[in-house]
Amino acid sequence: MRRSALAAVAAIGSASLLLSACSKADDNGGDGNKSAGANAATKGVVNASTQKGGTVTYELSDVPDSFDPGNTYYAYMYNLSRLYARPLMTFKPGPGEEGNTLVPDLAASAGQPSDGGKTWTYKLRSGLKFQDGTAITSKDVKYAVERSNFARDVLSLGPNYFQQFLVGGKDYKGPYKDKSAEGLKSIETPDDTTIVFKLNTAFQEFDYLVATPQTAPVPQAKDTGIDYIKSIVSSGSYKFQSYDEGKQAVLVRNENWDPKTDPLRKQYPDKIVVKLKVNPETIDQDVQAGDAIELAGTGVQAATQAKVVNDANLKANTDNAYGGRLVYLAINTQVAPFDKVECRKAVEYAVDKVSVQTAEGGPIRGDVATTVLPPDIPGYQKADVYATTGNKGDVAKAKEQLKACGKTTISTNISARSDRPQEIDAATAIIASLKKVGINASLKQYPSGKYFTDYAGVPSFDKKQNIGLHMMQWGADWPGGYGFLQQILNGGAIGTSGNTNLSYLDDKQINEALAKAIATEDETARNSQYAEIDKRAMDLAALVPLTYFKVLLYRPTGFTNLVSTSAFSGQYDYLNIGTTKK
Repeated sequence: MRRSALAAVAAIGSASLLLSACSKADDNGGDGNKSAGANAATKGVVNASTQKGGTVTYELSDVPDSFDPGNTYYAYMYNLSRLYARPLMTFKPGPGEEGNTLVPDLAASAGQPSDGGKTWTYKLRSGLKFQDGTAITSKDVKYAVERSNFARDVLSLGPNYFQQFLVGGKDYKGPYKDKSAEGLKSIETPDDTTIVFKLNTAFQEFDYLVATPQTAPVPQAKDTGIDYIKSIVSSGSYKFQSYDEGKQAVLVRNENWDPKTDPLRKQYPDKIVVKLKVNPETIDQDVQAGDAIELAGTGVQAATQAKVVNDANLKANTDNAYGGRLVYLAINTQVAPFDKVECRKAVEYAVDKVSVQTAEGGPIRGDVATTVLPPDIPGYQKADVYATTGNKGDVAKAKEQLKACGKTTISTNISARSDRPQEIDAATAIIASLKKVGINASLKQYPSGKYFTDYAGVPSFDKKQNIGLHMMQWGADWPGGYGFLQQILNGGAIGTSGNTNLSYLDDKQINEALAKAIATEDETARNSQYAEIDKRAMDLAALVPLTYFKVLLYRPTGFTNLVSTSAFSGQYDYLNIGTTKK
């Protein structure tokens, strides 16, 4: 989702200074973004306005993994959660790569590194309060990190970077088991506004790590573990009015949020409604009618795409953006016979990537991919280890690798998310390709809200169900090679559930190279190391790159301050969207 070099920290002023508008809203209720033009929100803010009031509605075809800021890993929830959960750092609302600019949020300034990048110190802003009026302290941030990273049997979602890199992280059992007042010793809180992180190795991009919602404060006395989702305590500009599991969440203004402590949020709408399990076609209709924003940011459905790209007036309301994302097929290296590299290479050669691209919606949905790192992530180097004529696969080479693996046929299963029609279509195209070489794969569909916790992300489930292949889409945790690669290639990221390393790759060379790269101060050298890791993963045939993802968003009229940001995979930045409708 982001870039690798530490962005310059900038003080954020008013909305009018923060973003350059492509079009201005009619504050009397007009829909000024109608004539903004195609891709306008990738270049600036569309329908810029400071108008307050009204309701902003988001719609999602399934349920999110969790609204709990310490237990979520979808990019759209990282985006949305900032409305009620303020991390130490965050990303400035801005078009395209401008949105990758890292700025202080709960912290007063960027982290102060010492000890060669092994110690990071942050000072909190003064006057911070939770929704109940109690003061937010550094201890609340410390506790948030402890619960999100060290209680994996309770909160299994989200990355576990802090667990991996904090001193003593491998041994600490988390706050639900450890009842001591001290908690994890490598997170120090010498006073109520200072928090210090002690790392076991240099981590040159740590400011990006604390931009995750895992650093958003949680009061320990109010934490109820997995049930915290039912009573989240807000530190942001909005708070939960209601939460009806599987149906809807409603947020309203947090009266104890103080704009003096927050130069980013503007608190424009009166209410924010998130509707869940809405039919994808219905979402498209509501978006085109100007009644909703599609929360997942995956864009319009195939039928809608055909309609809007062939109508000049409709196309003028679309944004086609790269989002630093890769659509790929993860090959499970722990499920036989894909524990043999030759069997994995057979899959690499067998897949007709053009058929997959077509199934996803054509070039407007992404370019054919040949590397792990997308072109808009530092560290990318052009390569094609398993080149085939026209990217349409090579049956002869695939069968050759299959023979080297000691097989003439393979029977396996492929997982995909049931509420993502384009992912299902892409999986179906892959199944057709594989069948031509003797690999018989059956499709297994699972809901996206549980895809990682209960199904594809659970190694024991995959082995039992013979799921050797997984449909996957990935955007970097932050804009750099490490932020992209670590959670999908590092063996240290593998757990009993909630995994995003769906290749289940645990390669000593890659693990050591990732550790070396993140400790390297020189950015050019660091990026070169990421390119080598990419090459190693492809040599091991850990995954089949399918497309460098592009999203086609339809820009609903009546909503204000719409801007497509690379920080959240090309989605609209949800921090300050308002509405001209009453």
